[in-house]
This record gives sequence, C-alpha cells and structure tokens, in this order.
Amino acid sequence: MKKYIAEFIGTMVLVTMGCGTAMLVGCDAASGSGYLLTALAFGLSIVAMAYSIGNISGCHVNPAVSLGVYLSGGMDSRDLLGYIVSQVLGALAGALLLLGIFGMGGVPDLTGGLGSNGLAGVNGNMIAGLLVECVLTFIFVLTILGVTSSKFNHAPLAGLVIGLTLTFVHILGIGLTGTSVNPARSFGPALVAAFTGNGSAIACLWVFIVGPLVGAALAAFLYRYLESDAA
Repeated sequence: MKKYIAEFIGTMVLVTMGCGTAMLVGCDAASGSGYLLTALAFGLSIVAMAYSIGNISGCHVNPAVSLGVYLSGGMDSRDLLGYIVSQVLGALAGALLLLGIFGMGGVPDLTGGLGSNGLAGVNGNMIAGLLVECVLTFIFVLTILGVTSSKFNHAPLAGLVIGLTLTFVHILGIGLTGTSVNPARSFGPALVAAFTGNGSAIACLWVFIVGPLVGAALAAFLYRYLESDAA
C-alpha cells in the first residue's frame, strides 16, 4: 500500500507543478520561455520525486513507465494495476488542486484547459500526434530502463538523468502535442477540464493513452533484446 500512496503523491506533484507551470506561463512559441519553463517544471518534478519516493515505489508516476517495467520483468501484474490506479487518481487530484488554486485565486489559465494535451501543433492530425507521443515515450522509457538496470551502477544519478530526459522530450513535444508521454498526466487534466465545460481535450485523449503505451512497450521489448547480451 505504501508504494501505491507514493505513486499517488508523485503523480499529483507532477501534474500540479508541470501542468500548473504551463497554465501560468503559457507555451507561446514566439518567445520560447514558456516552453522551457514548462519542460523544466515537468523534469524537475521527476528529479524531486525520484529522490523522495524513489526508494519506496521506484517513482514511476506514469502508467507508460510502469508498463515498460512490467514488460521488462521488473514488476508483477498486481502491482502494475495498483500503480496505474494510483497514478490516475494522483493525476486527478493534481488537476483538481490546480482547478482550486487557479479558480479561487482568479489566475488565468493560459493553456485554456488545465494544461491538458492537444493536437494544435500537428494541425489536429491524430496520426501525427500518435507518432509524436510514441517516439517521445520510446526515448523516455528506454532511458529509464537503461539507467535503472541492475546490471549497471547508475543508481545515484538515475533520478537526475530521468528528469533531464523528461525535460529533453518536452522541449520538442510541447509545441506539437503539449507532450504527454504519460497517460495519467493527460487523463487527469482532460477529465477535470471536461467537467468544467472544456471538453476539447477529451476528443483526442485516446492519442495520449495509446501513443505512450505503444512507445513504452516498444522500448521495453527493444531494451530486453539489447540487454540480453550486455555484460
């Protein structure tokens, strides 16, 4: 149960800090500062959580990461289900927290939807969005599997590397899809935004569930193959 609580907290922090920063500063391509601040907020959230709850749950805070770990033999199906449920609930809690902060504080949401993902950067093309999310998640999960492998001693730096990699994929992805690489992070804000009258993100939500899961599965299968002959 402690692992599930840790995943709930970690995902709530990720959504609160990452999506909250996007809501506050926007992601205006004209200046680029919103891109970088949002990318850093997501990445630094992972760094903070990795070094606080990492020893408890591994700090997946992402169903795609949990799927990748599961397919690599790092967890059983019971924990996979428990992690995913905890992550989704944590994302919902984070989105509700943002709704309360921005609503009661009268702060304008510059994203228009609690930092939810969209396809404006790919002109609404769902296939292009699916490809973006698949590729970015593949890179992210492949990095996680490599840096946390028991065959190599990267553990002290793992949290920093993972956080920087999440920042890295956000720098490209924000302008295209808002960067999900995390079904829970997409689901929470989209659902809460829909209940407040902004249902635009729900229509393409499947892209941000399927894309990351496919990318994670591909990363897991490839890494298992590559690692099988590693020293």
